[in-house]
Order: sequence, then C-alpha cells, then structure tokens
Amino acid sequence: MDQFKVRSIDLQQTQNQIRHKTDGLSSSTLVLRRGQAFTVTINYEGRPFDPVKEKLIFQIALGPLSVEVPVSSFGQPSLTQWSAFLERRVLNPTGPRVLSVSLSSPASASIGIYTLQLRVEARLNVKTHSLGQITLLCNPWCQTDSVFLQAEDLRNEYVRSDIGLLFKGSPGNVVSRPWSFDQNEKGILDICMKLLQLSPQYQADMRTDLQNRSSPVYIGRVISAMVNSNDDKGVLMGNWSGDYSGGINPSQWSGSADILRKWAETQFRAVKYGQCWVFAAVMCTVMRALGIPTRVITNFNSAHDSDGNMVIEEYYNEMGKKLSMSKDSIWNFHVWVESWMKRPDLGQGYDGWQVLDATPQEKSAGIFRCGPAAVKAIYQQKVDAQYDVPFVYAEVNADVRTIIIKDRKILSNSIDKKRVGALIATKRPGSMLMQDITSEYKTEKDKLPSSADAGHIRQPDRGGGGGGGFSGSYSFRGMESEASKGTAVSLQLLKAPVVGENISFNVIIANNAATPKLLKKHVNAQNKEYNRNPTGTFWEAHDDVKIGPKETLTIKHEISFKDYMLKEAAEDFMVNLAVVIEDVESQERVLASEEFNIRSPALNVQIQNEFSVIINTPQVATVTFTNPFNAAVSGELTVSGSGLLEEKAQMTITIQPRETMKRPVNFTPRMAGSKMLSASLVLTNPPTVLHGFKTINVQAS
Repeated sequence: MDQFKVRSIDLQQTQNQIRHKTDGLSSSTLVLRRGQAFTVTINYEGRPFDPVKEKLIFQIALGPLSVEVPVSSFGQPSLTQWSAFLERRVLNPTGPRVLSVSLSSPASASIGIYTLQLRVEARLNVKTHSLGQITLLCNPWCQTDSVFLQAEDLRNEYVRSDIGLLFKGSPGNVVSRPWSFDQNEKGILDICMKLLQLSPQYQADMRTDLQNRSSPVYIGRVISAMVNSNDDKGVLMGNWSGDYSGGINPSQWSGSADILRKWAETQFRAVKYGQCWVFAAVMCTVMRALGIPTRVITNFNSAHDSDGNMVIEEYYNEMGKKLSMSKDSIWNFHVWVESWMKRPDLGQGYDGWQVLDATPQEKSAGIFRCGPAAVKAIYQQKVDAQYDVPFVYAEVNADVRTIIIKDRKILSNSIDKKRVGALIATKRPGSMLMQDITSEYKTEKDKLPSSADAGHIRQPDRGGGGGGGFSGSYSFRGMESEASKGTAVSLQLLKAPVVGENISFNVIIANNAATPKLLKKHVNAQNKEYNRNPTGTFWEAHDDVKIGPKETLTIKHEISFKDYMLKEAAEDFMVNLAVVIEDVESQERVLASEEFNIRSPALNVQIQNEFSVIINTPQVATVTFTNPFNAAVSGELTVSGSGLLEEKAQMTITIQPRETMKRPVNFTPRMAGSKMLSASLVLTNPPTVLHGFKTINVQAS
C-alpha cells in the first residue's frame, strides 16, 4: 500500500474566525484568540494516517520563542500550554482523505504574530510544511484569560463595537462627539501589531518583550507610550499651540483609521496633530483590536498637579483677570481610557477597570505614558499602588486654592474641594447616551452635589440627528464667594451659550451687613484653551455699585458674538468668566468665577428608510444644517462611516445667512450590526468645526 502523504493543509480561516469572534477584523493572517481551540484540516493521499508509523508535530514560533506540539490521538485542550489532538472522525472509504486537528493555545499565551509549520516524521523521511502565520489576541470570552469579562453585552461593546462617543465641554454643558474606532477596517489590525514591534522594549530585547506580552498590564504600558511620539516612533504628535500648520487640526479627526494608516504609510513618522481625546480614541482602537476590553473616559475639571502636592493654585488680579503664575492647571476636560484586566501584581481587590493615558503629560519611569492605574486603588486613595495612581488621584480629587493678588500681596484666598473631577463620564453600553461613573472614582464626600443630580448635569442627547444638540437644563455652579464675609457674589448664566449668539449672564451681589455699602464691580472674560490657563481678556466691565443693608442685587450683562469670536478653528470655545467685588471702605474683596464652553451648532443626519437598512442594499442619508450666523459661511463637509462607506464623501459648500443646506449622501452598508454615519463641517468663517451623527442598525439580508 502506498505511503501516507500530506497534499495540502487548510487553516479554516472563515470558520475559525467566526468561532473566535474575530470575523470582523481584517488581517493578512488568520486571527485567533488565545485560550481557545481552532481547527486545522490536513488533506492527504495514500493509506490512512497511522499514529504508530507517522508522527505529526506542529512547530509554533513567535520570533525567537518556539514550541513543538505533537498531535495526540485523543485528549483535552490544555489551559496552560499549547496542545493538539485529532478530532474524532468517521472514515469515508471513497471520499477525500482528511485529518482534522484541534490546536489550542494557553490562555496566558503572548499576543503577537506566530509562524506555523507542520512536521511529518515517518520511518524513512521527515517533511516540513509551512502553514503561514496566525495573529493571536487576548480573549475576554475565556474565563482563564486575565482580560475575561463576564457579560456578553459588555464584551460586544468594549471589544467588538467600532463606534463611540467622546464627551467634551464642561460639566454643566457636556458636548458629545462621534468617533469611529475603525478596528475592523482593512489593514488596521496589522498596523496595531506593528506598534508592538516598533516599541523600544521590543527593539531593545525582543525575547523579553515577547515573553512579557502575555500580560495586559505590560501591553497597556507599551501601547500607552506608543500612541504618543514623545520617546519613540509613536503614532501621534501632540499640539496645543493653536497653530496646526504642517498638519491637521486635532478637531478635524473623526476616526482612528485615517491616523493609523497615515502613520504606517509614512514609514512610521508621527502624525500631526493630536490632543487628549485623539490620543485616547486611538488607544481605545488599538486595545480593542488586541482583544483587551477598553472604553474612553472623560474627566471634567481635570487637575494637572505638576508638583504633586494635591493642590492647584489659581491666581487672579484685583480686576478679575486670571493670571498664569502657577505650573499647575485645570483642564476643562481630559480624556483617557480604561481597560479591563486582572492585576496579580497588586494583590487582591484591584482587578477590573484600569486607567491608561496616552496623552504626554508627565513621565512614568522615564517615559511619557500613564497607567495602568487601578480605578479601585484611586477610589481607595491607595497612592502607593503602581502605576501612576497618585497622578490620576490628583486629576480627580485635587483641591483648588484661589488667590487674589495685587502688587505681589495676597488680598484674599479660598479653597474649593468640589470642583476637580466634577463629572467623570463614558458612553453607556448599547446606546448613544452618557453614563456618569464619578462614583467609581470618588466617594460621596468627594463628589460635587450636581454630578449625582442628573437633572443638573446635561445628558447629551441621542444624536438622532445632531448628536450633541442642547437639551435639558444648563448647570452653572458659579464659584460663590464665602458668605461669612460682609459681601457675597455669584454668577448665573441665563442660557446655554451657542456659537453665533450673545452670552447673557447675571452677577448676583448680596450685602450681608445691616449697613449700606459702596462697592466696585470688576467683570472679566478671557478666552481659554481647555488644557491651560486663559490668555488675554476679550471683554470687561467695571462699575461702582451702591447696595442697601441686607439687599441682594442682580445685574445683567451681555457679551456679543463679535467680542468672543476666535481666530483659529476650534470645536471648543472656552471662556473663563470672573467677577471681583471690592468693598470700598474695608477694601475686602470677594471673587466668583466659572469656566464654560460655547457649543457649536450641530449637523442633522437622517436616513431615508432608517428601520429597513439592509446589508449590500443602496441607501440615502441627508445631512441638514441651517446657518444661524448673520453672514454667509463656507467650508468642507465630510461624511464617513466604517462598514457603510468605502470612501468618505467630501464636498465644499457655501450657505447664505439663515439658509438651510440639505446634502444627500449615497451609501451601501457592507457589514451588519450597529454602525454610525458621522458628518463634520469645517467652517473657515467663523472658524469652527461642527459635528453630527446617526447610528444605524444594519440588518443581515
């Protein structure tokens, strides 16, 4: 009888990827999750396979690390090492001759791109067959994997979903902004793998790096450093200067694929430019692609405590102008990610969500990266737990000391323990709403009353059309002066400010004394970037005020659009508003201040037959926008959607004052499931970026 002879080997890509829940991911290799069996079929000719006469041995290599896995005739997959055994089969004498082998990796295998070979050892010869490569990812579906997540809906949201919302603005006026994570787009997984290979750790010591890649703690630390370009060949260069020449304004990005592809296509030169939400969104893409459950988090009023004393000092002059005298700052919002993993390095009780921050702010062990910092350690104030818990703890809990100075003399100072970390938010799983997770970071005593009171904090709307139109009340927690003094002052915004409209607010002054007073009132408004102290004053008002005993006065002010209009395109018009009340007789001064954002108008996106969107069937969406400005506006409209549009739709438009633009966009969905069509309009005058989105449930045919 003729010899047993292997003809071909099939890695069963389609079936294996469906079983491993990697079928959405696009790669040049077979994509698998660790800790789970996959099937390889061997087509042979000649006599049936005889385990006594032939040995089948798989060689599995990750760089210089390799393992030999003999195929046994029976057995169970091992949880701790690679294993292979023949699947039970019924021989069909006339049909094709096929062996099915079940291979499985340990749940602690290193992630990476493996090379597979099969060696067939017979008595007289040895033949080796090359099977190509497999990409091995973490497996949140496997109970023994350190990224295991219990609930299927959360695994779908935090690993498989490619649509997201990022939250920006201020705690009382939250703006939701669409983002496409794009981890399923062509070639993106391969680029994410390239990040690991280009890391300084891999370059310095390949073997150690590959061994360490079994741990999501290690992977998170490497990726956190590789998303910014500060110490390595990382993806994004940060820029907060307001001058984005030579690159792209961070506000104009709407998805991760453009950024990752640009990085890969330019031989891994840093992409210009990113800010915190771009760093976080790209990091979320990479971590989800690698199989680590990840979500994007926004911390409103985020402290950057550069000297580590847990106090942020803010200085004002006697006219209410905020001064740049401290290295510390409070970002109106700061965006990072949380990834879900076990923390065996911290002992019991710290598994679960871990903060990772790719925005280059401070170095961690000599490199610009941050985390993973266990959210439970931050909550418990366990500042000795690695990594970077004290820095993140200060971001959500620091005290704010406000000091009024004149001629280098302190006129007054006050402490606010509630302002920092006023609201910590993420996208709610399975919906386009905001979820308040402040209580996961802070105990009740640390929290701002309004953040627990959802009536005060605006829930961003579902974005059925606009994705960020204003709805609900505007919470405006002006920093009130201490009432124990003779005079108290507070600020009250009369309506949510929108670009193109005037800003209306009240200054409320209370005289707590039984005698009349003569006061001086100084109101000052400054433009500011979300991540630093404000720049020059763009509007001010100074008057004398007479107030009777025990009287409360309300004085209304308006700031016109032309006073605050920015010169550079920005998504976030931020204002620092302050009032100082000076008692002429006692020279006592009290201050109230508030920082708020002026939201851009939203685009409206509608789908023609929104409840019958079927895969591979042409559809029409319409983007609508009414120009609220008194002048004609022009700009570039871009519509994109992962799994919906092959290429972005782009068009230049001009809209007359009060005119409504309607632009149809044709698309053919090529993937089933929850998808998002997002639109952005970059206006040149006024320089602003508008967004809108629509989520669509694409049905299988």
